[in-house]
Amino acid sequence: MNSEWSLDALYKGYDSEEFKRDMALTEVEVRKFNEAVSQMSKLPPKEALLSVIGVMEENDALFSDLFNYCGLMQSVNTRDENAAAYLGQLQAKYSEMTKATTAFEKYVSSIDDLEAVIASDEKLTDYGYMLRNIKENSEHLLSEEAEEIIALFNISGGGAWSDLQSSLTSSVTADYRGEKLTLSAIRNKAYDPDPEVRREAYFAELACYDKIKEPVAAALNSIKLQVINESRLRGFESPLAQTLHYEHMKKETLDALLTAMREYMPQFREYLKIKAKALGHKNGLPWYDLFAPMGANDRTYTAEEARDYLLRVFGGFDDELRAMAERAFSESWIDFYPREGKVGGAFCSGLRNQRQSRVLTNFDGSFSDIVTIAHELGHAFHNLNIEELRPLNDDYSMPVAETASTFNEHVVMDAAIAAASDPAEKLALLESQLMDVTQIIVDIYSRFLIETAVFENREESFMFPDKLCEMMICAQKEAYGDGLDPEYLHPYMWICKSHYYSSGLSFYNWPYAFGGMFARGLYAKYMKEGQAFVKKYKELLKATPINGVEATAAIAGIDVTSPDFWRMSLASYREKIDEFGRLVSELY
Repeated sequence: MNSEWSLDALYKGYDSEEFKRDMALTEVEVRKFNEAVSQMSKLPPKEALLSVIGVMEENDALFSDLFNYCGLMQSVNTRDENAAAYLGQLQAKYSEMTKATTAFEKYVSSIDDLEAVIASDEKLTDYGYMLRNIKENSEHLLSEEAEEIIALFNISGGGAWSDLQSSLTSSVTADYRGEKLTLSAIRNKAYDPDPEVRREAYFAELACYDKIKEPVAAALNSIKLQVINESRLRGFESPLAQTLHYEHMKKETLDALLTAMREYMPQFREYLKIKAKALGHKNGLPWYDLFAPMGANDRTYTAEEARDYLLRVFGGFDDELRAMAERAFSESWIDFYPREGKVGGAFCSGLRNQRQSRVLTNFDGSFSDIVTIAHELGHAFHNLNIEELRPLNDDYSMPVAETASTFNEHVVMDAAIAAASDPAEKLALLESQLMDVTQIIVDIYSRFLIETAVFENREESFMFPDKLCEMMICAQKEAYGDGLDPEYLHPYMWICKSHYYSSGLSFYNWPYAFGGMFARGLYAKYMKEGQAFVKKYKELLKATPINGVEATAAIAGIDVTSPDFWRMSLASYREKIDEFGRLVSELY
């Protein structure tokens, strides 16, 4: 089993004939698309739509391979000059279709009998959701020239600022005990069983941000101002309203989720205080012990052991999931270990044309890292379940994007907890699960608060690093309350989280809470219905690119606009926190 992924399924290198051929083909495909759009008015609506969509499918196949290859190459080596150069070329070439894309979208919105046209052809029926969304979004379109200008300026604007943040956070080093460690490596020490290691690593991490805080603050300010201006130009009330619109989710649903989260925040603070007391802290849990392991599950795992564990657990849920995971490990879909120049965190990227995925992690051997791999393989399983849809039907919204990934976490963690016979082992597993859910509820809420505050402040003022740190601390205090020691918070969380640094994707925080609690509800149904639920679960995943959030949830009989569903999901952790407290009293 290889420790680094292979991208040979895409291209064998920048110098390969296939890569050179496809880069050259971009010119042809862009011209073909622009020509097809220019001829629409000469054709009946049905033929016009089929003609343009056919070219769009070709374009998607070509550009997705090229963007995936260069983007994945850059993610493991942010200093890859070829990747940066080719990505710039691809973005510029892709932007040449912006004007025609806008014309196509305006054409779709102008079809009075769109429903009849959709119903007249099987392919158009399959693309019905996409076409209806285009018509619905038309009121937020600018002129063809303006859309082209925005796309071009984003390359050297928001896109470039985002690249800067990624480059700085992947290349900065922390000074730790005579060594220089990457940001990913120093952050991984937060899970170390040695309390002094955790504490020293925390201060070393904070110190390293001082080296990059000024340019990263400039990146954040610039991106958010660009988003505010574009949002206003498109007629949205706010960036949040724009996000909800394009993610096909009602504000009512977000309000219901946030209402339940705020109501149940005290139970997670109670968990944090129990942990703080067990670790000898009297004023809440200091940030450096937020991820401190408890109990007796301090063993580390090799990548091979992680593979064997996940295949065994996945096999108990679904054979198809296990088979896909086995391919991921045996066919080099996963890049495991942190190294200089590699981006931090973890992600999964779908390779639609190859019917594969690629997973990046920064594996350090903890059980939490196994759960992270399970999470990312959940995304890969989601990709697997939409493979049979039409090529352009592959874009599901942020809220449901975390469904399969978080569901996998529940499968892995509940299986581990159920199998644990030793109280110390059970405590370790239970604590790990509560630690993770606290992150997707409490910490995610703090991230939502600071992003909201940044947008509210940016129009009137430039926020320097000290101001952003102050805002981050305020958000953490509001979310964590007395669960954390106010003297030891994390003022630089705005630097290390890449989700803030996108001009096209704002508020990628609450979708984690949505996904976590939505998956929790789905998992409860699985526990009640058993294997009969698995088929329904796959149908739900398959429907995500062709349904709005509320309609997707309805497939499983869930009303996400009601706080009651979210309260039910959150209340399910009450028993776990009680069990955690009992085990802590017994063992500490």
